[in-house]
Amino acid sequence: MSDSNTTQLPKDLAAEKGLVNVQIDGHWIQVPRGTRMIEACKIAEKEVPHYCYHPKLSSPGNCRMCLVQMGMPPRPAPGEEPKYGDDGFQEIGWMPRPVIACANTVGENMGIRTQGELVEKCREGVMEFLLINHPLDCPICDQAGECRLQEFSVGYGKGQSRFKEDKIKKPKNVKIGPRIRLDDERCIMCSRCIRFMDEVADEPVLGFSERGTHTTVGIFPGKELTNNYGLNTVDLCPVGALTSNDFRFQMRTWFLKETSSIDTNCGTGANITVWTRGNKIFRITPRQNDEVNSCWMPDSHRLNYICPTDEDRLTACLIKADGIHEETCWENALEASADALKQFDASEVAVIASGKQTNEELFMMRALAAELGTENLSIVAREKESDDMLISSDRNPNTTGAKLVLQDEYPTGKLDGIRVGVSNGSIKAIVVASENLLEEAGFTQDDLNALELLVSIHHSANATAQASDIVFPGAGPAEKRGSMVNVTGRLQKLNAACVPPGDARSDWEIIRDLVLELSGEASSEAPQSIDALSKVLATSIPEFEGKHITAISDLGDLVTETGVSIPLVQREAERKANGEIVG
Repeated sequence: MSDSNTTQLPKDLAAEKGLVNVQIDGHWIQVPRGTRMIEACKIAEKEVPHYCYHPKLSSPGNCRMCLVQMGMPPRPAPGEEPKYGDDGFQEIGWMPRPVIACANTVGENMGIRTQGELVEKCREGVMEFLLINHPLDCPICDQAGECRLQEFSVGYGKGQSRFKEDKIKKPKNVKIGPRIRLDDERCIMCSRCIRFMDEVADEPVLGFSERGTHTTVGIFPGKELTNNYGLNTVDLCPVGALTSNDFRFQMRTWFLKETSSIDTNCGTGANITVWTRGNKIFRITPRQNDEVNSCWMPDSHRLNYICPTDEDRLTACLIKADGIHEETCWENALEASADALKQFDASEVAVIASGKQTNEELFMMRALAAELGTENLSIVAREKESDDMLISSDRNPNTTGAKLVLQDEYPTGKLDGIRVGVSNGSIKAIVVASENLLEEAGFTQDDLNALELLVSIHHSANATAQASDIVFPGAGPAEKRGSMVNVTGRLQKLNAACVPPGDARSDWEIIRDLVLELSGEASSEAPQSIDALSKVLATSIPEFEGKHITAISDLGDLVTETGVSIPLVQREAERKANGEIVG
Protein backbone atom coordinates (compact mmCIF):
# COMPACT_ATOMS: atom_id res chain seq x y z
CA MET A 1 0.00 0.00 0.00
CA SER A 2 1.39 3.43 -0.91
CA ASP A 3 2.51 6.00 1.67
CA SER A 4 -0.33 8.30 0.61
CA ASN A 5 -2.81 5.68 1.75
CA THR A 6 -1.01 4.82 4.98
CA THR A 7 -1.21 8.39 6.26
CA GLN A 8 -4.83 9.14 5.52
CA LEU A 9 -5.51 9.47 9.25
CA PRO A 10 -3.01 11.01 11.70
CA LYS A 11 -1.32 8.35 13.77
CA ASP A 12 -2.33 9.88 17.09
CA LEU A 13 -6.01 10.15 16.09
CA ALA A 14 -6.37 6.46 15.20
CA ALA A 15 -7.78 5.52 18.61
CA GLU A 16 -10.45 8.24 18.41
CA LYS A 17 -11.56 6.76 15.08
CA GLY A 18 -11.66 3.21 16.48
CA LEU A 19 -8.55 2.32 14.48
CA VAL A 20 -5.15 0.88 15.32
CA ASN A 21 -1.78 1.39 13.65
CA VAL A 22 -0.34 -1.83 12.23
CA GLN A 23 2.91 -2.40 10.36
CA ILE A 24 2.59 -5.00 7.61
CA ASP A 25 5.76 -5.96 5.77
CA GLY A 26 7.37 -2.65 6.70
CA HIS A 27 4.44 -0.37 5.82
CA TRP A 28 2.14 1.25 8.39
CA ILE A 29 -1.60 1.16 7.82
CA GLN A 30 -4.64 1.87 9.97
CA VAL A 31 -7.40 -0.71 10.35
CA PRO A 32 -10.44 -1.02 12.64
CA ARG A 33 -9.73 -2.32 16.11
CA GLY A 34 -10.52 -6.05 16.34
CA THR A 35 -9.70 -6.75 12.68
CA ARG A 36 -8.34 -10.24 12.13
CA MET A 37 -4.72 -10.28 11.04
CA ILE A 38 -5.58 -12.03 7.76
CA GLU A 39 -8.08 -9.29 6.89
CA ALA A 40 -5.56 -6.58 7.80
CA CYS A 41 -3.09 -8.18 5.39
CA LYS A 42 -5.81 -8.22 2.73
CA ILE A 43 -6.32 -4.47 3.25
CA ALA A 44 -2.58 -4.02 2.81
CA GLU A 45 -2.79 -6.09 -0.40
CA LYS A 46 -0.58 -8.81 1.03
CA GLU A 47 -1.64 -12.37 0.27
CA VAL A 48 -1.81 -14.82 3.15
CA PRO A 49 -2.47 -18.37 1.90
CA HIS A 50 -5.24 -20.21 3.76
CA TYR A 51 -7.63 -23.13 3.49
CA CYS A 52 -9.90 -23.34 6.52
CA TYR A 53 -10.56 -19.61 6.83
CA HIS A 54 -13.66 -18.15 5.21
CA PRO A 55 -15.06 -14.72 6.19
CA LYS A 56 -18.63 -16.06 6.28
CA LEU A 57 -17.77 -18.90 8.68
CA SER A 58 -16.20 -19.22 12.12
CA SER A 59 -12.38 -19.48 12.29
CA PRO A 60 -11.19 -22.79 13.77
CA GLY A 61 -7.53 -22.44 12.77
CA ASN A 62 -7.43 -25.96 11.33
CA CYS A 63 -5.03 -25.81 8.42
CA ARG A 64 -2.23 -23.61 9.87
CA MET A 65 -1.43 -22.41 6.38
CA CYS A 66 -2.00 -18.74 7.29
CA LEU A 67 1.05 -18.55 9.57
CA VAL A 68 2.66 -15.12 9.83
CA GLN A 69 5.29 -13.62 12.10
CA MET A 70 3.97 -11.19 14.70
CA GLY A 71 5.77 -8.52 16.69
CA MET A 72 4.92 -6.04 19.44
CA PRO A 73 6.92 -3.32 21.22
CA PRO A 74 9.01 -4.76 24.07
CA ARG A 75 7.71 -4.03 27.53
CA PRO A 76 9.86 -1.25 29.10
CA ALA A 77 11.85 -1.99 32.24
CA PRO A 78 10.52 -0.60 35.55
CA GLY A 79 11.03 3.16 35.64
CA GLU A 80 11.69 3.44 31.90
CA GLU A 81 9.47 5.25 29.40
CA PRO A 82 8.55 3.70 26.03
CA LYS A 83 10.96 4.74 23.26
CA TYR A 84 9.62 6.06 19.99
CA GLY A 85 11.39 6.30 16.67
CA ASP A 86 11.43 9.19 14.24
CA ASP A 87 8.23 7.84 12.67
CA GLY A 88 6.42 8.11 16.01
CA PHE A 89 6.15 4.34 16.55
CA GLN A 90 7.82 2.10 19.09
CA GLU A 91 10.39 -0.38 17.90
CA ILE A 92 8.85 -3.79 17.26
CA GLY A 93 10.24 -6.90 18.89
CA TRP A 94 9.58 -9.91 16.65
CA MET A 95 8.42 -13.21 18.11
CA PRO A 96 10.60 -16.23 17.24
CA ARG A 97 7.57 -18.37 16.37
CA PRO A 98 4.70 -17.81 13.92
CA VAL A 99 1.00 -17.28 14.72
CA ILE A 100 -2.12 -18.03 12.67
CA ALA A 101 -3.53 -14.94 11.00
CA CYS A 102 -7.14 -16.16 10.72
CA ALA A 103 -8.00 -16.30 14.43
CA ASN A 104 -5.83 -13.52 15.89
CA THR A 105 -6.71 -9.83 15.87
CA VAL A 106 -4.49 -6.80 15.44
CA GLY A 107 -3.34 -4.44 18.19
CA GLU A 108 -1.83 -0.96 18.39
CA ASN A 109 1.76 -0.77 17.15
CA MET A 110 1.66 -4.42 16.08
CA GLY A 111 3.92 -5.72 13.36
CA ILE A 112 3.07 -8.49 10.89
CA ARG A 113 5.41 -10.18 8.45
CA THR A 114 3.86 -12.20 5.65
CA GLN A 115 7.30 -12.96 4.20
CA GLY A 116 10.72 -13.93 5.48
CA GLU A 117 12.59 -17.15 6.25
CA LEU A 118 10.58 -18.06 9.36
CA VAL A 119 7.20 -17.69 7.64
CA GLU A 120 8.28 -19.32 4.40
CA LYS A 121 9.84 -22.37 6.10
CA CYS A 122 6.73 -22.87 8.24
CA ARG A 123 4.43 -22.71 5.24
CA GLU A 124 6.59 -25.17 3.35
CA GLY A 125 6.34 -27.53 6.32
CA VAL A 126 2.57 -27.21 6.56
CA MET A 127 2.19 -27.77 2.82
CA GLU A 128 4.45 -30.82 3.01
CA PHE A 129 2.27 -32.34 5.71
CA LEU A 130 -0.93 -31.61 3.74
CA LEU A 131 0.49 -33.39 0.71
CA ILE A 132 1.78 -36.47 2.58
CA ASN A 133 -1.35 -38.54 1.91
CA HIS A 134 -2.88 -36.42 -0.84
CA PRO A 135 -3.12 -38.36 -4.15
CA LEU A 136 -1.10 -37.09 -7.09
CA ASP A 137 -4.12 -37.06 -9.42
CA CYS A 138 -4.27 -33.42 -10.52
CA PRO A 139 -4.58 -34.36 -14.23
CA ILE A 140 -7.84 -36.23 -13.59
CA CYS A 141 -9.15 -34.22 -10.62
CA ASP A 142 -12.34 -32.26 -11.24
CA GLN A 143 -10.98 -29.37 -9.17
CA ALA A 144 -7.94 -28.83 -11.41
CA GLY A 145 -7.82 -25.25 -12.57
CA GLU A 146 -9.52 -23.86 -9.46
CA CYS A 147 -7.78 -25.87 -6.71
CA ARG A 148 -6.24 -23.82 -3.88
CA LEU A 149 -4.02 -26.74 -2.89
CA GLN A 150 -2.64 -26.85 -6.41
CA GLU A 151 -2.07 -23.09 -6.47
CA PHE A 152 -0.51 -22.78 -3.01
CA SER A 153 1.69 -25.84 -3.44
CA VAL A 154 3.32 -24.04 -6.36
CA GLY A 155 3.53 -20.67 -4.64
CA TYR A 156 4.39 -21.75 -1.10
CA GLY A 157 5.46 -25.42 -1.22
CA LYS A 158 8.90 -27.01 -1.38
CA GLY A 159 8.58 -28.30 -4.93
CA GLN A 160 9.49 -31.84 -3.86
CA SER A 161 8.43 -34.39 -1.26
CA ARG A 162 10.59 -36.23 1.24
CA PHE A 163 7.79 -38.71 2.00
CA LYS A 164 8.75 -42.18 0.71
CA GLU A 165 6.22 -44.36 2.56
CA ASP A 166 2.91 -45.59 1.16
CA LYS A 167 0.06 -43.11 1.31
CA ILE A 168 -2.93 -43.87 3.54
CA LYS A 169 -5.92 -44.80 1.39
CA LYS A 170 -9.30 -43.27 2.23
CA PRO A 171 -12.85 -43.66 0.81
CA LYS A 172 -13.24 -42.56 -2.80
CA ASN A 173 -16.26 -41.69 -4.96
CA VAL A 174 -18.68 -41.95 -2.02
CA LYS A 175 -22.26 -40.83 -2.53
CA ILE A 176 -23.08 -38.67 0.50
CA GLY A 177 -26.24 -37.18 -0.99
CA PRO A 178 -28.30 -37.12 -4.19
CA ARG A 179 -26.22 -34.30 -5.67
CA ILE A 180 -22.74 -34.66 -4.14
CA ARG A 181 -19.83 -37.12 -4.25
CA LEU A 182 -16.97 -37.33 -1.73
CA ASP A 183 -13.37 -38.27 -2.57
CA ASP A 184 -12.11 -38.34 0.99
CA GLU A 185 -8.52 -39.12 -0.01
CA ARG A 186 -8.29 -35.53 -1.30
CA CYS A 187 -9.71 -33.91 1.86
CA ILE A 188 -7.32 -31.65 3.79
CA MET A 189 -9.60 -31.40 6.86
CA CYS A 190 -10.29 -27.68 6.49
CA SER A 191 -13.82 -28.29 7.91
CA ARG A 192 -15.43 -25.63 5.70
CA CYS A 193 -18.20 -28.02 4.63
CA ILE A 194 -18.87 -29.05 8.23
CA ARG A 195 -19.08 -25.46 9.45
CA PHE A 196 -21.32 -24.38 6.57
CA MET A 197 -23.85 -27.13 7.25
CA ASP A 198 -23.76 -26.33 10.96
CA GLU A 199 -23.68 -22.53 10.94
CA VAL A 200 -25.46 -21.49 7.72
CA ALA A 201 -27.62 -24.38 6.51
CA ASP A 202 -28.50 -25.27 10.13
CA GLU A 203 -28.38 -29.00 9.38
CA PRO A 204 -25.16 -30.40 10.94
CA VAL A 205 -24.96 -33.75 9.15
CA LEU A 206 -21.22 -33.68 8.36
CA GLY A 207 -18.36 -34.34 10.75
CA PHE A 208 -14.86 -35.73 11.30
CA SER A 209 -14.13 -39.21 12.61
CA GLU A 210 -10.90 -41.05 13.57
CA ARG A 211 -7.66 -39.23 14.46
CA GLY A 212 -4.38 -38.06 12.97
CA THR A 213 -3.69 -39.09 9.39
CA HIS A 214 -6.66 -41.46 9.57
CA THR A 215 -9.14 -38.59 10.05
CA THR A 216 -11.99 -38.70 7.56
CA VAL A 217 -14.92 -36.41 6.84
CA GLY A 218 -18.26 -38.08 6.40
CA ILE A 219 -21.99 -38.04 6.78
CA PHE A 220 -23.55 -38.92 10.11
CA PRO A 221 -24.80 -42.55 10.28
CA GLY A 222 -28.25 -42.94 8.81
CA LYS A 223 -28.16 -39.47 7.21
CA GLU A 224 -27.65 -38.05 3.72
CA LEU A 225 -26.66 -34.60 2.56
CA THR A 226 -30.09 -33.78 1.11
CA ASN A 227 -30.24 -30.15 2.24
CA ASN A 228 -31.23 -27.75 -0.54
CA TYR A 229 -28.10 -25.70 0.14
CA GLY A 230 -25.71 -28.67 0.14
CA LEU A 231 -23.98 -27.79 -3.14
CA ASN A 232 -22.52 -24.71 -1.47
CA THR A 233 -20.13 -27.11 0.26
CA VAL A 234 -18.77 -27.98 -3.19
CA ASP A 235 -18.12 -24.28 -3.83
CA LEU A 236 -16.42 -23.97 -0.44
CA CYS A 237 -14.19 -27.03 -0.80
CA PRO A 238 -10.68 -25.73 -1.62
CA VAL A 239 -9.67 -29.08 -3.12
CA GLY A 240 -11.47 -31.78 -5.13
CA ALA A 241 -12.90 -33.67 -2.15
CA LEU A 242 -16.52 -32.64 -2.78
CA THR A 243 -17.85 -32.58 -6.33
CA SER A 244 -21.26 -31.96 -7.87
CA ASN A 245 -22.88 -34.86 -9.70
CA ASP A 246 -24.26 -32.36 -12.22
CA PHE A 247 -20.85 -30.97 -13.19
CA ARG A 248 -18.52 -33.85 -12.29
CA PHE A 249 -16.23 -34.71 -15.23
CA GLN A 250 -18.23 -32.52 -17.63
CA MET A 251 -15.71 -29.82 -18.58
CA ARG A 252 -12.36 -28.33 -17.55
CA THR A 253 -12.92 -24.97 -15.90
CA TRP A 254 -10.25 -23.19 -17.97
CA PHE A 255 -12.32 -23.86 -21.11
CA LEU A 256 -15.41 -22.15 -19.65
CA LYS A 257 -16.53 -18.55 -20.06
CA GLU A 258 -17.81 -16.80 -16.91
CA THR A 259 -20.76 -14.41 -17.13
CA SER A 260 -22.03 -12.45 -14.13
CA SER A 261 -25.82 -12.42 -13.92
CA ILE A 262 -28.73 -12.98 -11.52
CA ASP A 263 -30.92 -15.96 -10.66
CA THR A 264 -34.49 -15.76 -12.01
CA ASN A 265 -36.12 -18.54 -10.00
CA CYS A 266 -37.53 -16.28 -7.29
CA GLY A 267 -37.74 -12.69 -6.09
CA THR A 268 -34.47 -12.79 -4.16
CA GLY A 269 -32.45 -12.43 -7.37
CA ALA A 270 -29.34 -14.19 -6.10
CA ASN A 271 -26.19 -13.04 -7.86
CA ILE A 272 -24.71 -15.83 -9.95
CA THR A 273 -21.96 -16.75 -12.38
CA VAL A 274 -23.01 -18.66 -15.50
CA TRP A 275 -20.28 -20.99 -16.84
CA THR A 276 -20.58 -21.71 -20.57
CA ARG A 277 -18.76 -23.15 -23.55
CA GLY A 278 -19.95 -23.54 -27.11
CA ASN A 279 -23.33 -21.95 -26.32
CA LYS A 280 -24.00 -24.55 -23.64
CA ILE A 281 -24.42 -23.93 -19.92
CA PHE A 282 -22.32 -26.28 -17.82
CA ARG A 283 -22.97 -24.95 -14.34
CA ILE A 284 -24.31 -22.07 -12.25
CA THR A 285 -22.49 -20.90 -9.12
CA PRO A 286 -23.29 -18.14 -6.60
CA ARG A 287 -21.58 -14.75 -6.87
CA GLN A 288 -20.97 -12.78 -3.69
CA ASN A 289 -23.37 -9.95 -2.92
CA ASP A 290 -23.71 -9.29 0.81
CA GLU A 291 -26.96 -7.36 0.29
CA VAL A 292 -28.72 -10.14 -1.61
CA ASN A 293 -27.41 -13.69 -1.18
CA SER A 294 -24.05 -13.42 0.60
CA CYS A 295 -21.97 -16.20 -1.04
CA TRP A 296 -24.70 -18.83 -1.32
CA MET A 297 -27.64 -20.06 -3.39
CA PRO A 298 -30.12 -22.97 -3.17
CA ASP A 299 -29.43 -26.18 -5.10
CA SER A 300 -32.89 -26.12 -6.66
CA HIS A 301 -32.13 -22.78 -8.30
CA ARG A 302 -28.61 -23.48 -9.51
CA LEU A 303 -29.73 -26.70 -11.20
CA ASN A 304 -32.88 -25.21 -12.75
CA TYR A 305 -31.58 -23.38 -15.81
CA ILE A 306 -32.72 -23.07 -19.42
CA CYS A 307 -30.03 -24.06 -21.92
CA PRO A 308 -30.00 -23.28 -25.68
CA THR A 309 -29.32 -26.97 -26.31
CA ASP A 310 -32.44 -28.23 -24.47
CA GLU A 311 -34.56 -30.52 -26.66
CA ASP A 312 -37.83 -28.68 -25.96
CA ARG A 313 -36.60 -25.27 -27.11
CA LEU A 314 -38.67 -23.33 -29.62
CA THR A 315 -36.42 -22.21 -32.47
CA ALA A 316 -38.76 -20.91 -35.19
CA CYS A 317 -42.00 -18.97 -35.59
CA LEU A 318 -45.07 -21.20 -35.91
CA ILE A 319 -48.51 -20.58 -37.41
CA LYS A 320 -51.32 -23.07 -36.95
CA ALA A 321 -53.05 -24.19 -40.13
CA ASP A 322 -55.77 -26.84 -40.01
CA GLY A 323 -54.79 -27.65 -36.43
CA ILE A 324 -51.11 -28.21 -37.26
CA HIS A 325 -48.23 -25.83 -36.56
CA GLU A 326 -46.07 -24.96 -39.52
CA GLU A 327 -42.79 -23.04 -39.44
CA THR A 328 -42.79 -19.57 -40.97
CA CYS A 329 -40.55 -16.53 -41.17
CA TRP A 330 -40.67 -13.60 -38.74
CA GLU A 331 -42.27 -11.26 -41.26
CA ASN A 332 -45.20 -13.60 -41.92
CA ALA A 333 -45.73 -14.32 -38.23
CA LEU A 334 -45.70 -10.62 -37.26
CA GLU A 335 -47.99 -9.64 -40.14
CA ALA A 336 -50.41 -12.46 -39.35
CA SER A 337 -50.49 -11.53 -35.65
CA ALA A 338 -51.11 -7.84 -36.32
CA ASP A 339 -53.83 -8.52 -38.91
CA ALA A 340 -55.58 -10.95 -36.57
CA LEU A 341 -55.43 -8.62 -33.53
CA LYS A 342 -56.88 -5.74 -35.54
CA GLN A 343 -60.08 -7.76 -36.01
CA PHE A 344 -61.01 -7.40 -32.34
CA ASP A 345 -62.27 -4.50 -30.26
CA ALA A 346 -59.88 -3.29 -27.56
CA SER A 347 -62.11 -4.71 -24.80
CA GLU A 348 -61.96 -8.14 -26.43
CA VAL A 349 -58.16 -8.40 -26.19
CA ALA A 350 -56.01 -9.17 -23.15
CA VAL A 351 -52.22 -8.96 -22.70
CA ILE A 352 -50.65 -11.28 -20.15
CA ALA A 353 -47.11 -10.32 -19.29
CA SER A 354 -44.85 -12.10 -16.83
CA GLY A 355 -43.06 -11.44 -13.58
CA LYS A 356 -40.25 -13.43 -15.18
CA GLN A 357 -39.71 -10.74 -17.80
CA THR A 358 -37.13 -7.97 -17.49
CA ASN A 359 -38.13 -4.35 -16.88
CA GLU A 360 -37.41 -3.59 -20.52
CA GLU A 361 -39.66 -6.43 -21.71
CA LEU A 362 -42.44 -5.35 -19.37
CA PHE A 363 -42.11 -1.82 -20.70
CA MET A 364 -42.73 -3.13 -24.22
CA MET A 365 -45.68 -5.23 -23.00
CA ARG A 366 -47.16 -2.02 -21.61
CA ALA A 367 -46.58 -0.37 -24.99
CA LEU A 368 -48.33 -3.29 -26.71
CA ALA A 369 -51.38 -2.99 -24.43
CA ALA A 370 -51.47 0.76 -25.13
CA GLU A 371 -51.24 0.18 -28.88
CA LEU A 372 -54.11 -2.32 -28.68
CA GLY A 373 -56.06 0.10 -26.51
CA THR A 374 -56.78 -2.54 -23.89
CA GLU A 375 -56.70 -2.16 -20.13
CA ASN A 376 -56.61 -5.94 -19.70
CA LEU A 377 -52.93 -6.15 -18.79
CA SER A 378 -51.69 -8.41 -15.99
CA ILE A 379 -48.88 -10.64 -14.84
CA VAL A 380 -49.20 -14.07 -13.23
CA ALA A 381 -48.73 -14.39 -9.47
CA ARG A 382 -46.40 -17.05 -8.07
CA GLU A 383 -46.74 -17.18 -4.31
CA LYS A 384 -45.37 -20.11 -2.34
CA GLU A 385 -43.92 -20.56 1.11
CA SER A 386 -40.48 -19.05 1.77
CA ASP A 387 -37.75 -21.40 3.00
CA ASP A 388 -36.63 -18.76 5.54
CA MET A 389 -33.23 -18.70 3.80
CA LEU A 390 -32.83 -17.37 0.25
CA ILE A 391 -35.93 -18.67 -1.52
CA SER A 392 -38.54 -15.91 -1.48
CA SER A 393 -42.25 -16.54 -1.15
CA ASP A 394 -42.55 -14.60 -4.43
CA ARG A 395 -41.37 -17.02 -7.09
CA ASN A 396 -41.44 -14.28 -9.73
CA PRO A 397 -38.02 -12.64 -10.05
CA ASN A 398 -39.43 -9.25 -11.07
CA THR A 399 -42.77 -8.58 -9.39
CA THR A 400 -41.35 -5.40 -7.85
CA GLY A 401 -40.16 -4.29 -11.27
CA ALA A 402 -43.60 -5.02 -12.72
CA LYS A 403 -45.18 -2.73 -10.12
CA LEU A 404 -42.90 0.11 -11.16
CA VAL A 405 -42.93 -0.42 -14.93
CA LEU A 406 -46.64 -1.19 -15.30
CA GLN A 407 -47.37 1.57 -12.77
CA ASP A 408 -49.68 -0.73 -10.89
CA GLU A 409 -49.30 -1.62 -7.20
CA TYR A 410 -51.17 -4.87 -7.92
CA PRO A 411 -49.87 -6.02 -11.32
CA THR A 412 -51.51 -9.46 -10.88
CA GLY A 413 -54.89 -8.00 -9.99
CA LYS A 414 -56.57 -8.19 -13.41
CA LEU A 415 -55.76 -11.83 -14.12
CA ASP A 416 -58.95 -13.16 -12.51
CA GLY A 417 -61.02 -10.77 -14.59
CA ILE A 418 -59.26 -11.91 -17.75
CA ARG A 419 -60.01 -15.55 -16.89
CA VAL A 420 -63.67 -14.72 -16.32
CA GLY A 421 -63.76 -12.80 -19.60
CA VAL A 422 -62.36 -15.80 -21.47
CA SER A 423 -64.93 -18.09 -19.83
CA ASN A 424 -67.92 -15.90 -20.68
CA GLY A 425 -66.65 -15.04 -24.16
CA SER A 426 -66.14 -11.31 -23.63
CA ILE A 427 -62.37 -11.72 -24.12
CA LYS A 428 -61.67 -13.40 -27.43
CA ALA A 429 -57.94 -12.83 -28.00
CA ILE A 430 -54.86 -13.06 -25.77
CA VAL A 431 -51.22 -12.18 -26.29
CA VAL A 432 -49.14 -13.94 -23.65
CA ALA A 433 -45.39 -13.81 -23.07
CA SER A 434 -43.12 -16.06 -20.97
CA GLU A 435 -46.04 -17.84 -19.31
CA ASN A 436 -47.71 -21.22 -19.61
CA LEU A 437 -51.34 -20.36 -18.96
CA LEU A 438 -52.26 -23.93 -18.05
CA GLU A 439 -49.83 -24.18 -15.16
CA GLU A 440 -49.88 -21.24 -12.75
CA ALA A 441 -52.26 -18.81 -14.45
CA GLY A 442 -55.36 -20.87 -13.65
CA PHE A 443 -56.61 -21.30 -17.22
CA THR A 444 -58.07 -24.60 -18.42
CA GLN A 445 -57.71 -26.28 -21.77
CA ASP A 446 -61.34 -25.40 -22.48
CA ASP A 447 -60.50 -21.73 -21.85
CA LEU A 448 -57.72 -21.79 -24.41
CA ASN A 449 -59.87 -23.69 -26.90
CA ALA A 450 -62.60 -21.06 -26.52
CA LEU A 451 -60.29 -18.23 -27.62
CA GLU A 452 -60.54 -17.06 -31.20
CA LEU A 453 -56.88 -15.98 -31.17
CA LEU A 454 -53.98 -16.94 -28.94
CA VAL A 455 -50.55 -15.49 -29.65
CA SER A 456 -47.75 -16.70 -27.39
CA ILE A 457 -44.09 -15.97 -26.82
CA HIS A 458 -42.04 -18.57 -24.95
CA HIS A 459 -38.60 -20.14 -24.97
CA SER A 460 -39.83 -23.74 -24.66
CA ALA A 461 -42.61 -25.90 -26.05
CA ASN A 462 -45.53 -26.24 -23.63
CA ALA A 463 -49.29 -26.66 -23.53
CA THR A 464 -49.91 -22.95 -24.19
CA ALA A 465 -47.66 -23.00 -27.24
CA GLN A 466 -49.48 -26.12 -28.44
CA ALA A 467 -52.83 -24.33 -28.15
CA SER A 468 -51.57 -21.09 -29.74
CA ASP A 469 -52.50 -19.93 -33.21
CA ILE A 470 -49.19 -18.11 -33.57
CA VAL A 471 -46.01 -18.89 -31.61
CA PHE A 472 -42.91 -16.73 -31.35
CA PRO A 473 -39.71 -18.34 -30.05
CA GLY A 474 -38.32 -16.38 -27.10
CA ALA A 475 -34.96 -16.30 -25.35
CA GLY A 476 -34.18 -18.00 -22.05
CA PRO A 477 -33.01 -16.05 -18.96
CA ALA A 478 -29.35 -16.79 -19.71
CA GLU A 479 -29.70 -15.58 -23.32
CA LYS A 480 -30.79 -11.97 -22.88
CA ARG A 481 -29.79 -8.70 -21.24
CA GLY A 482 -32.01 -6.56 -19.12
CA SER A 483 -32.74 -5.50 -15.57
CA MET A 484 -34.95 -6.71 -12.73
CA VAL A 485 -35.89 -5.42 -9.27
CA ASN A 486 -35.78 -7.96 -6.45
CA VAL A 487 -38.08 -8.21 -3.43
CA THR A 488 -35.98 -5.74 -1.42
CA GLY A 489 -36.16 -3.09 -4.16
CA ARG A 490 -32.67 -3.63 -5.62
CA LEU A 491 -32.28 -3.00 -9.35
CA GLN A 492 -29.95 -5.64 -10.82
CA LYS A 493 -28.57 -6.62 -14.23
CA LEU A 494 -29.39 -9.78 -16.12
CA ASN A 495 -26.60 -10.55 -18.60
CA ALA A 496 -26.56 -12.82 -21.64
CA ALA A 497 -24.24 -15.82 -21.31
CA CYS A 498 -25.49 -17.62 -24.44
CA VAL A 499 -27.00 -16.90 -27.84
CA PRO A 500 -30.68 -17.86 -28.36
CA PRO A 501 -31.02 -20.98 -30.53
CA GLY A 502 -32.31 -20.85 -34.09
CA ASP A 503 -34.51 -17.83 -34.80
CA ALA A 504 -35.36 -17.18 -31.14
CA ARG A 505 -35.25 -13.57 -29.93
CA SER A 506 -35.65 -11.67 -26.68
CA ASP A 507 -39.22 -10.77 -25.76
CA TRP A 508 -38.61 -7.02 -26.07
CA GLU A 509 -37.56 -7.39 -29.72
CA ILE A 510 -40.60 -9.50 -30.55
CA ILE A 511 -43.04 -7.13 -28.86
CA ARG A 512 -41.34 -4.07 -30.40
CA ASP A 513 -41.76 -5.49 -33.89
CA LEU A 514 -45.36 -6.46 -33.17
CA VAL A 515 -46.14 -2.93 -31.94
CA LEU A 516 -44.54 -1.49 -35.08
CA GLU A 517 -46.57 -3.86 -37.26
CA LEU A 518 -49.77 -2.81 -35.49
CA SER A 519 -49.00 0.92 -35.67
CA GLY A 520 -47.52 0.95 -39.14
CA GLU A 521 -44.58 3.09 -37.97
CA ALA A 522 -41.11 2.78 -39.43
CA SER A 523 -38.77 0.51 -37.51
CA SER A 524 -36.17 3.29 -37.30
CA GLU A 525 -38.41 5.12 -34.81
CA ALA A 526 -38.19 2.31 -32.26
CA PRO A 527 -35.28 1.33 -29.96
CA GLN A 528 -32.82 -0.78 -31.91
CA SER A 529 -30.90 -2.17 -28.94
CA ILE A 530 -31.47 -3.12 -25.32
CA ASP A 531 -29.23 -0.21 -24.29
CA ALA A 532 -31.40 2.27 -26.21
CA LEU A 533 -34.59 0.80 -24.76
CA SER A 534 -33.11 0.88 -21.27
CA LYS A 535 -32.41 4.60 -21.62
CA VAL A 536 -36.02 5.21 -22.67
CA LEU A 537 -37.16 3.22 -19.64
CA ALA A 538 -34.86 5.20 -17.33
CA THR A 539 -36.45 8.46 -18.46
CA SER A 540 -40.00 7.08 -18.20
CA ILE A 541 -39.97 5.53 -14.72
CA PRO A 542 -38.98 7.92 -11.89
CA GLU A 543 -37.38 5.18 -9.78
CA PHE A 544 -35.06 4.26 -12.67
CA GLU A 545 -33.82 7.78 -13.35
CA GLY A 546 -30.17 7.62 -14.34
CA LYS A 547 -30.19 3.82 -13.98
CA HIS A 548 -30.11 2.56 -17.54
CA ILE A 549 -28.57 -0.87 -17.95
CA THR A 550 -24.97 0.26 -18.42
CA ALA A 551 -25.18 2.51 -15.34
CA ILE A 552 -26.33 -0.20 -12.91
CA SER A 553 -23.49 -1.33 -10.64
CA ASP A 554 -22.35 -4.97 -10.66
CA LEU A 555 -24.03 -5.54 -7.28
CA GLY A 556 -27.17 -3.60 -8.13
CA ASP A 557 -28.65 -0.36 -6.81
CA LEU A 558 -31.51 0.15 -4.36
CA VAL A 559 -34.24 2.07 -6.21
CA THR A 560 -37.29 1.60 -3.99
CA GLU A 561 -38.12 0.63 -0.42
CA THR A 562 -40.27 -2.48 -0.05
CA GLY A 563 -39.83 -3.28 3.64
CA VAL A 564 -38.83 -6.85 2.72
CA SER A 565 -35.67 -8.45 4.09
CA ILE A 566 -33.84 -11.64 3.14
CA PRO A 567 -33.70 -14.01 6.16
CA LEU A 568 -30.27 -15.54 5.50
CA VAL A 569 -28.68 -12.12 4.92
CA GLN A 570 -30.33 -10.78 8.07
CA ARG A 571 -28.97 -13.64 10.18
CA GLU A 572 -25.52 -13.19 8.71
CA ALA A 573 -25.57 -9.50 9.65
CA GLU A 574 -26.45 -10.47 13.24
CA ARG A 575 -23.55 -12.95 13.38
CA LYS A 576 -21.20 -10.29 12.07
CA ALA A 577 -22.43 -7.79 14.66
CA ASN A 578 -21.85 -10.39 17.39
CA GLY A 579 -18.27 -10.94 16.19
CA GLU A 580 -18.90 -14.57 15.22
CA ILE A 581 -17.77 -14.02 11.63
CA VAL A 582 -15.95 -11.36 9.64
CA GLY A 583 -18.81 -11.21 7.13
